[in-house]
Amino acid sequence: MMSRTLLAFLLLAPSIAMGQTPADSSEALFRKGMHAYNAGGYGQAVKLFSSAIEQDPENLNAYLQRGFCHSLLRDYPEAVADFTAVTTRKQDHLWAYISRGSAYEKWGKPELAIRDFNKALELDPRNQEAYNNRGWSKKSMGDAEGACQDWKASRKLGNAEAKIILQNNRCK
Repeated sequence: MMSRTLLAFLLLAPSIAMGQTPADSSEALFRKGMHAYNAGGYGQAVKLFSSAIEQDPENLNAYLQRGFCHSLLRDYPEAVADFTAVTTRKQDHLWAYISRGSAYEKWGKPELAIRDFNKALELDPRNQEAYNNRGWSKKSMGDAEGACQDWKASRKLGNAEAKIILQNNRCK
């Protein structure tokens, strides 16, 4: 039977060999970033998620969460860059497309937002959020009829918010 000390050493050896301690591993930094994010410390969370990415450039959750932070801080170019990092590494990541589309919309780039919402709907044709958000992008481009169609599709899928959106936008 292996001693606890030997077992702990064997589990930690790869991190120690790379100069990491468990406290500064990508996962530990990610967890600290989530704690800062949940507390509303988005700037601090960006730093922690960035450190997690430095430790593990393939940590998609860190890119995604850092993108959310950038969006909340209204730094849409950085948010788009983070969500793009996710879609580049995982082309079928539904929420990266929806989140990047939302960042594009807030950044004033509705054509690019629609492209991402279309991709999200290609991945999941029943995604209510993608329909709702694409509707807002269409409306901002002056396509009220297209917006109403998207909101109707969202309502048909069971989205209660879409019913209110349809009423407020006088969709027939």
